[in-house]
This record gives sequence, structure tokens and C-alpha cells, in this order.
Amino acid sequence: MAEQTEGIISIDADPAEVMGVIADFEAYPDWSDVDRVEVLARDRRGRGTEVAYEVSMMGLSASYTLAYKYRPGNSGVSWTTARAEGAVKDIRGEYLLEDDDGKTRVTYRLAVDLAIPAPGLMRRRGARRVVEGALLGLKRRVEEG
Repeated sequence: MAEQTEGIISIDADPAEVMGVIADFEAYPDWSDVDRVEVLARDRRGRGTEVAYEVSMMGLSASYTLAYKYRPGNSGVSWTTARAEGAVKDIRGEYLLEDDDGKTRVTYRLAVDLAIPAPGLMRRRGARRVVEGALLGLKRRVEEG
């Protein structure tokens, strides 16, 4: 079972703005470590509920589809694996958004179960890199527009 990695960042925007960037999956290749994204299904509000990804990182590549569930309002979103191929077997995670006096406190939790053997230190460093990179990329994308 995969260990969960967590990171927290403050973004100078309201939760609705932050959630708008998180839910704009097609733009992920512009600001995250994702090579390709395709939204396969949407809910009645037009938000992606099933999204396919292709990634290459640290010499490993994977393709996977995640199923998304949105929290009420703009308080966050969680995901689980619907399908995975390559270096990844299972991915679970969530973004939690909290209004913090005109800013948004974003908590990102991620658990990735690799399909290939890897030493614990390498897995933890890789997971930390993904979480930190995603939070910094999200902050830049939201704050720079």
C-alpha cells in the first residue's frame, strides 16, 4: 500500500479561483508535470469526472485515468484510479481548499502505488517532488493568471 504525502500552500486568491484552475484539466500540461490530458466524462456542471493522463518522470512513464468527486462549494476535489498502465498501479489524492481571510489554504494529499519495485527513499522523494511541484505550479498559475 502506498504512503500518503501531504503538502500545504497559501494562494493569494479565493477558493473559487483556485478550484477553477484545479478543474481546468486540459491546461495541466502548461503548469504541471503532465504530458497529456484528456477529459473523458463530465458532470452536469461541466467539471471533469473521468480524466486520462500520460506522464513521464524520472525515467518512468505511465498512463492512467482518474475518477473525480467534488466537495460541496469550492472546498476541494478527490480522486481515485479508474485505470492504470505503466509505472503506476494506483493513485489516490485530494485537494482541500480553505478560505483564509481572502487567500486560500490548499492542502494536497497524494498516495501513489507504483507497479514497479522502487526503494522506499526513492518513492518518498518522488512523491514529495510531485506534491511540491504541483502546489508551486498551482500557485503560479492562479496568481499569475
